[in-house]
Amino acid sequence: MALDLNALKAKLQELQSNGGKKNSDMFWKPPVGKSQIRIVPYAYDKSNPFQELYFHYEIGKKTMLSPMSFGKPDPIVEFSEKLKKSGDKEDWKLGRKIEPKFRCYVPVLVRGQESEGVKFYAFGKKIYTELLGVIADPDYGDITDLMNGRDITIECTAPDKEGSFPTFTVRVKPNVTPATDDKEIANKIVNEQAELVKLFGEISYDEMKEELTKWLNPEDNAADGTTTKPTITSAKTATTNDIEDAFGELFNS
Repeated sequence: MALDLNALKAKLQELQSNGGKKNSDMFWKPPVGKSQIRIVPYAYDKSNPFQELYFHYEIGKKTMLSPMSFGKPDPIVEFSEKLKKSGDKEDWKLGRKIEPKFRCYVPVLVRGQESEGVKFYAFGKKIYTELLGVIADPDYGDITDLMNGRDITIECTAPDKEGSFPTFTVRVKPNVTPATDDKEIANKIVNEQAELVKLFGEISYDEMKEELTKWLNPEDNAADGTTTKPTITSAKTATTNDIEDAFGELFNS
């Protein structure tokens, strides 16, 4: 069988663009305590470093990037909307459960780790709103500017009880400073950023629909011959006990 040279070239380019790093090395998560970062311009969208993405965390064994992040149809979203409009409470709950979740990503330099290059920091709507509010304030201006921007202090407080989540405080530094005075680091900022979407990978419409179908029809792995399936109970699907038929009826109507 002939080698797929195009696929090999694409893989080589991916490895080179990441500097040989694993995808997990390209992301930064605030540790407990105070950290200082600098948001830098995104090489693949220089007009906006804030990249809004949506993810499915509840479907299948791995997180899936929703096509709605790029304005494309998402079969799971379509199915979710049909469930929520069915008039049944349990369907509505399931529809909400499978909605994609929002995360905003920005390219950052982590102070003290600048030699590692640009990483991506992900956060939710609360921090996103705070940062946009600062940028909209003329007293601060563009905090992401490479020469006249500002560093940000992120303080992470550990959960105070089991089952709760850490809390985060964001403080923008008052002083304007350059992102770096090091030419090598400056080169990494401008020329060696990873493309965010490629770190997750895009899944086709049909592939996502297949993942949803599998999730609605889990294989029978239980020892007693039973298996737990998502509940779909609306009047529209109550006449059948087969989840796959229910899915097809709701999705294709």
